[in-house]
Amino acid sequence: MNKIIFFGGKGGVGKTTCSASYAVYEAGNGLKTLIVSTDPAHSTSDIFEKKINDEITNIMPNLDALEISGEKESKAYMDSVRLNLKRVVSPVIVKEINKQIDAASISPGTEEAALFDKMIEIITEKAEEYDRIIFDTAPTGHTLRLLSLPELLGSWIDSLIAKRSKSVNLMSMALKGRKASEKDLEDDDVIKVLKKRYDKISKAKKIMVDNKMLTFIFVINAEKLPIDETEKAVRILEKYNIPVGGIIVNKILPDDMTDEFWKNKKEQEKKYLDIIEETFKDKSILKLPLQQEDIKSDNIKIIADRFAKCNI
Repeated sequence: MNKIIFFGGKGGVGKTTCSASYAVYEAGNGLKTLIVSTDPAHSTSDIFEKKINDEITNIMPNLDALEISGEKESKAYMDSVRLNLKRVVSPVIVKEINKQIDAASISPGTEEAALFDKMIEIITEKAEEYDRIIFDTAPTGHTLRLLSLPELLGSWIDSLIAKRSKSVNLMSMALKGRKASEKDLEDDDVIKVLKKRYDKISKAKKIMVDNKMLTFIFVINAEKLPIDETEKAVRILEKYNIPVGGIIVNKILPDDMTDEFWKNKKEQEKKYLDIIEETFKDKSILKLPLQQEDIKSDNIKIIADRFAKCNI
């Protein structure tokens, strides 16, 4: 298994239970493991029955945990934008810029961008410290947008650097009668910020994609919508050359159903399991039974031990 593992899937399928159990399994194998929750629900604290926040918290030997708040990261992200702009623009227009930033902070996608920044920071700064970094992510659509951001933002930042270089050259021509030197461009505060961000994105992309350290595991239930959504998601990941390490089918009903309603549900489940086997026949598939009780710190090994019996 690769160093960085994303657990994804439709909301409510049991991603947190599966990612937390897998983290316990890897830690039990002696691998130093970090589990990171980017899901707004932050159920990781509930499972381990321990307060986890934006500081790395030790859960058990070889296992640390971290919960990222999109709202908090978004605020920090916007504050850093304000600080950087104060350094490079006239005080006269700072007030107007702040109004624009306030408007941007409530725009769709702002929290995703801030989460992406934090994820990049974790991957680039912690990849050497941990044997496994496991991300318990938000529902599939949000996660796929996050994973496509390195390519999109890389091109966008390239364009911004080119435009800023042109502006610096025009200012230099007006003030000095010559184009800006290479040192002038390197010393420009805006270009410095853009290049620093570009370098972080490039480093994360190199770790995740170029060095093939990233694997995606999907958690689904034996139902039509999760199967359809996962099939589409797998195709998108293949487009970005991101491997899918396996499919976890969670909440499988017991075989010994006697009530007519549940017998019918079991028959329906069997049809969907056949579809899953056919649709994902080239992937490792792990089937996890529906548990009588919620998974907590005292019984999580029930699920964790099952990972020893598959190739996920």
